[in-house]
Amino acid sequence: MNYISTRGRAPAQSFTEILLAGLAPDGGLYLPESYPQVSRAELDQWRELAYPDLALAVLSKLAADIPAADLERMVRKTYRAEVYGNVREGSAAEEITPLRTLEPGLHLLELSNGPTLAFKDIAMQLLGHLFEYALERQQSEMNILGATSGDTGSAAEYAMRGKRGIRVFMLSPYGKMSVFQRAQMYSLMDENIFNIAIRGMFDDCQDLVKAVSNDHEFKAKYRIGTVNSINWARVSAQVVYYFKGYFAATRSNDEQVAFSVPSGNFGNICAGHIARMMGLPIGQLILATNENDVLDEFFRTGVYRPRGTSQTYPTSSPSMDISKASNFERFVYDLVGRDGARVAELWKTVESGGAIDLREFDIARFGFASGRSSHADRLRTIRQVYEQYGVMIDTHTADGVKVGLEERRAGLPLICLETALPIKFAESIREALGVEPERPRGLPDLEGLPQRCEVMDADVAGLKAFIEGHVGTPNS
Repeated sequence: MNYISTRGRAPAQSFTEILLAGLAPDGGLYLPESYPQVSRAELDQWRELAYPDLALAVLSKLAADIPAADLERMVRKTYRAEVYGNVREGSAAEEITPLRTLEPGLHLLELSNGPTLAFKDIAMQLLGHLFEYALERQQSEMNILGATSGDTGSAAEYAMRGKRGIRVFMLSPYGKMSVFQRAQMYSLMDENIFNIAIRGMFDDCQDLVKAVSNDHEFKAKYRIGTVNSINWARVSAQVVYYFKGYFAATRSNDEQVAFSVPSGNFGNICAGHIARMMGLPIGQLILATNENDVLDEFFRTGVYRPRGTSQTYPTSSPSMDISKASNFERFVYDLVGRDGARVAELWKTVESGGAIDLREFDIARFGFASGRSSHADRLRTIRQVYEQYGVMIDTHTADGVKVGLEERRAGLPLICLETALPIKFAESIREALGVEPERPRGLPDLEGLPQRCEVMDADVAGLKAFIEGHVGTPNS
């Protein structure tokens, strides 16, 4: 199993070779040369597996160059009840991602039982072990540079805090996250964690990460890696819970399902696309956006029109306040017949702020549907789910439920991916329900802890200077 760049001008490499890299040298994203296929016999065998065993089976196909014993050790160290089961009363901790049935044919896949109460933990906790493993084998260190719109940052920092040979520089949009999200990140005082609040939107943070990553001399000198969803290992780990959700919601592998996924950066739903390409019987992948509806616009019109900061709006589902979806390039690569040269040309237009028209390609064959949700929709959906089922959901999950119910095909069971616990967006929960969100057991008063972060402009030179000033002796 080798990996190639979506832009076609980088050498094929193994999973461990791309693990620490993030972007390919040509600026593209890594994907398998061909998607490994899951046979009907394997689906039948996997159906009854516990989550750690299922994760091992899926990841063995995607990370074939890691010795089986090493991969199993990291998987079992990651996916255990002690890591994912201590935050919510009544949760089946040993299932890691339990399926909650609201009514026949309507389900929530609980992905927020990890240490930072968001779905990013499912992949990030494994990534921490993978990074430490790779760095130990190389006897090297790494400086992680990432961007977050809310949940990636805290998930990465909690996964990497105290890890040997790893420092984390995490960019977030200044003043644009929820109070809880800021507290989760900025209250960490670990010596290897650096929070940087950028005056701008998430897209400005993401652009800075790409700019530094594309400075190959700087990247090599300071061993810059990434944990954003452009990192293939993160997407690989997310593929697993699509299989888990499918098996939990169906009785046989002859059935199809619809997944509804709140999406801003196209990372979470990209994992669903890959699961489908591997052979999982997904009938529909429903993409839900908030008011920043670039991706919904694409799936409705066939035109991808990224927007600038001035056209990206702060919303009550802030983790999706994104107008340039990094992982979308992976889907476009498949859409255009895996033509790297074509993708490279298209992304010249994208990176210059232009729109690309892909109506000539058969988008429908990949099973996507999409829709948009507003603040009023979110509040109404939160109230509906709470009153009808006694379940409290966060604003992003509400986007997914609203759009999923509108767009699903008749007869398909609908699995809505839960992306975070309501406590992370308490202001909106109070507005919707007039009550305080449920506070997970054992959770400290993060909002009351001291916080530290560096505030700076969206300036590449300034960011590089900050990194240089906070690392040890760089690689020669």
